[in-house]
Amino acid sequence: MYNPFKRAYSQSEKEQINFLKGVDPFKQLTDDELFIFVPYLYPRKYKRDEAVFFSKDPSQAVYIVAAGEVKLCLARNGEFEVLQHAEKNECFGDNAFILGNHRIYNAIVVSEEADLLVLPQGNIKDIFESYPKIKATVLESLVKRYNHYTDQLFKAYCDSFGFFELKQAYASIHPSA
Repeated sequence: MYNPFKRAYSQSEKEQINFLKGVDPFKQLTDDELFIFVPYLYPRKYKRDEAVFFSKDPSQAVYIVAAGEVKLCLARNGEFEVLQHAEKNECFGDNAFILGNHRIYNAIVVSEEADLLVLPQGNIKDIFESYPKIKATVLESLVKRYNHYTDQLFKAYCDSFGFFELKQAYASIHPSA
């Protein structure tokens, strides 16, 4: 049914909304909710081997890959151990959705160029304060994502025959454990 009062989006806005629809943790949001993020998506170009951020940096923005590839890695024994690669329609640095965090890995461009959309934490905070339903939806998506990571960690632990103790990871979270 036609609604004459429904907001009309420009072609550029429609493209950005449709792009966000394919990116976790935005997939569950409506077009109107996605539109709220559009003015705060700042395009940035990076070159090969350029660092987007380093481990222990403050988490000040979420990054979405529009084009190119970024490796997410840990520094270990003077080498980088790759955790995964972020490619088009993938988001990384998502711990910036929660205030007061620091990066837990490095993000380094591996393609010749990478076009990233940067969503600053200050804007995320403003959106979350003004739209609690959006906050709940995004955080629910993050919980599912982190649960998946934890599940994969447990599987890797079981497959490694216990070469490390899981309680080391949980001791700082649950000191009584």
